[in-house]
Parts: sequence; C-alpha cells; structure tokens
Amino acid sequence: MALTQTQYQTIAREYEVIRDNNRELSEVRRFEVLSNVPEYSELEKNIGTLSVKCTSLLLDGREKDAENVREEIARIRSKKETLLMDAGYPSDYLEPIYSCDVCKDTGYVRDESGALKKCHCLKLKETTLLYEQSNIHEVLDRENFSYLSFDYFEGESLAYYRKAVEISRRFVRDFAIKDKKDYKNILFYGTVGTGKSFLSNCIANEIIKAGYSVLYFSAFALFQKAASLAFDNKRKSELDEFYGDVFECDLLVIDDLGTELTNSFVSSELFAYLNERALRGKSTVISTNLFPDELRDRYSDRIFSRLMSNYEICKLVGDDIRFAKKYKNA
Repeated sequence: MALTQTQYQTIAREYEVIRDNNRELSEVRRFEVLSNVPEYSELEKNIGTLSVKCTSLLLDGREKDAENVREEIARIRSKKETLLMDAGYPSDYLEPIYSCDVCKDTGYVRDESGALKKCHCLKLKETTLLYEQSNIHEVLDRENFSYLSFDYFEGESLAYYRKAVEISRRFVRDFAIKDKKDYKNILFYGTVGTGKSFLSNCIANEIIKAGYSVLYFSAFALFQKAASLAFDNKRKSELDEFYGDVFECDLLVIDDLGTELTNSFVSSELFAYLNERALRGKSTVISTNLFPDELRDRYSDRIFSRLMSNYEICKLVGDDIRFAKKYKNA
C-alpha cells in the first residue's frame, strides 16, 4: 500500500542512520585492528601502491606485467587475512558492514533487466509502518499463539479447531523453507466467533516476527481502498503502488471475506489478487463466515475453483467463543 511522502522520508532517514552507524562501527574496528596489529597498516599501503602500479601497466598495454602485480596483491591480501586470524579476528572483520547484504542498506536492488526494485528489507519497513499506524500491533499483542486455548470447544468443534491450529502452526513453520512452486495458502471458513480471525492473526504475528512483509486487511477495507484508487484518475500511481504491494507482499491476510458489498468490481479484484499471487508463488490467508456453497454463489466459479484447489481448507464451527468467554468471566 502506498505510503505518504513523509512516511518515505522517515524510512529514508532510517537507512541513513543505519549506514552511518555501520560506517562508524567499521571505523572502530579498523582503529582496533591497526592498534593491535601494526603490520596490517603496512600491508594496506603496499596494496595501495601496487594497485596504482597495476593501473599504470594496464594503461601502457603491459597486461602480463599487470597480471604479475595482481598476483602479488592477492598474496598480500591473503597475508592480511592471516594476520587478522592470528590476532583472533575473523578474516572478514574489516569488510564493509551492512545490515542488509542484498541492497547494501540502500533499500533497492536491480532485477534481471537492470531496473530498480524494492529490496525485501524496504518492503518490511513499509509494512511495519503501515501496521503501526493501523494499530494492528495492538491486536497481535492480544491474538497470538501464546493465548491459544481449547477450553471453549468440545466435540466436533474441538476436533475442527485442533486441526486448524495444527495447519496454522505447520504453515508458519514451513513458511521460510517454501519455494515458489510449493507455497501454501489457507482458507478458514465457518460460523461466527469460532477462531478464524484469531488464527489468521496468530499466523500474521509469527510471519512478521520472522522478518517477512505482511499486509492485513478486512475484506471491506481492502476493496474500499481498491475502489477509491481505481475510480480516481488522478491516483493512478497510488493504484499501481497498491497493486504492487498486494501482489508482492510475502503474506496477504484477508479477514471476513463476504462482509464487503459484493459486485462485479469486487469479484474482478478478488480474482486478480488470487491469480497474481498464485503466479508469483505468494501465500494468502483468508477467513470468511461463508460456507463453500455460499462462496460459489457470492463470487464467480473461477474464484471458487481457485480457493478450493489452491488453499488448505479449515472448517470451524460451534458456539461463538466470544460469548462463552464473556459468560465465563461474568
């Protein structure tokens, strides 16, 4: 979802602070090594002198002589590593320090075509900021696996809930090791107040803590946001950003599907989300109070087919546990 210019500036400043801190740490390490291993400084000077000589030889067309100099530089670099390790330091102790080795703390990387795209770490910062501003973290503080309880279920509803919990935990456990061809999705469906949103939140909480980008929407808010952008010609760039985030986030959670006002626009949008994320191997978790036959009637056959074939289906039924908790605590 598109951030405001102020929000992007906030993130840009975060990257500046990260780079400054890492440069400062690099300087501290360098001072430490030069103080404890005085021979290291001389070797660095030798490499500098030889590098200049190598460049001069190449400009003169003396490739063979330049190759001999490069070999000498390699030997000195190897000796530098040996000096570091003999002094008790890792061989890469003085290499540049990055919090993200992928983008080198810039927030952007180049794809195969050479175009700039957002790094995973930038996407995570964006979605974290969105979560903080939507107060979703307050919900996740209350609704996570540490609060999981089977006390309000019994009989058939307990069996369904245990299975849903098992699937949810496995989903989280396997999330990091999945590949594009083996990504997983979950559809929680059933009666009101049986833990569907709770388990969706549990999953979202664990995936966020693992460092992945997560977008969480109620179905109403998701399609309202899409409509507000799609029907405003002046906000095309925002719409493109919105689609990029919805299609590319590591996990998309759609809560309470079916509570939105369903029409042809909503059905078209939903199919686009499901289809694009399937093509990109991105996981989605959906919760709904609609049963399968109601999903088929409410949406198109192709949406129903996507859900039934590409999602692990978790049925949850029983009494509304929110009322049960209220009655128990009264």
